[in-house]
Parts: sequence; C-alpha cells; structure tokens
Amino acid sequence: MKIIAAGIILMSIAAGSAQAESCTKSRDHLLGSLGGDLAQPPQAYQGLFKICLATMSITNVKDAFVLRDGGIAVIPKQDSVAATAATLSKFCDAYPRSTLRFLSRKDLLQANSVSRIVKMSSTGATSCRKIKGTAPS
Repeated sequence: MKIIAAGIILMSIAAGSAQAESCTKSRDHLLGSLGGDLAQPPQAYQGLFKICLATMSITNVKDAFVLRDGGIAVIPKQDSVAATAATLSKFCDAYPRSTLRFLSRKDLLQANSVSRIVKMSSTGATSCRKIKGTAPS
C-alpha cells in the first residue's frame, strides 16, 4: 500500500513539474544537468530565476528562460521595433545590470528544447549597462 501511495505521489510530482513554466525548467536544467559546467556559481542562477519570473510579467513577454551565461532570453508576443523597445526599457529599468536576449523564430527553430535554449549565448544582445550608459569603458 505504501509503495502504491509513493508511486502516485511521484507521478503527480512529475506531472506537475512537466507543466512548470520555462523559468523553472531552465533553472532546473542548469542546476541539475549541467552541474559543474556552469558559467556562474549556483546561487547566481537562483537570482536569475527570480529575474526570469518577474520578466514573465512584462506585457510583451510570451515566455522567458535563464541562460547558462547569465542572461535572460525571452520569446516576445509581438516582434515589432516599438514592442521590443518597450520591453527592453522596462527590463533594463528593473534590472540595470542584466542582459535580455530576444529569441527570434529562427532561434526557436534551431533551439527547440529548453536544454538547447539555456546553452544559447546572450553575448550578441546589448547589456542593460551599455543601453543605459553605465557600462565600464
């Protein structure tokens, strides 16, 4: 009887985690699967996770992910210049030391899983420090 109950609990946990949002999936993948291959200490990814969750509340953000190199990647709802600028402005006002990478349709075709997305680089994206003019020269 205890074995059956334990099995049901494990199945419900697995089903619940399968429905977790991408911030949780990306953080869990980074801390679980990549282990020693991280660009930052594990505690830094907990902070990035909180930023990722808050980023999900920005109007133009459809989905968000924590990246291995410390950036945040987003799938925008609208891919227009005005919508992108507004999203970037809100993100950089809230997190001036972070980097936001917008994922294009091409990016999503190439990186069709969380494990591939978290390995993407945010170095091509302009950091909020540079946008706000606070980057060291």
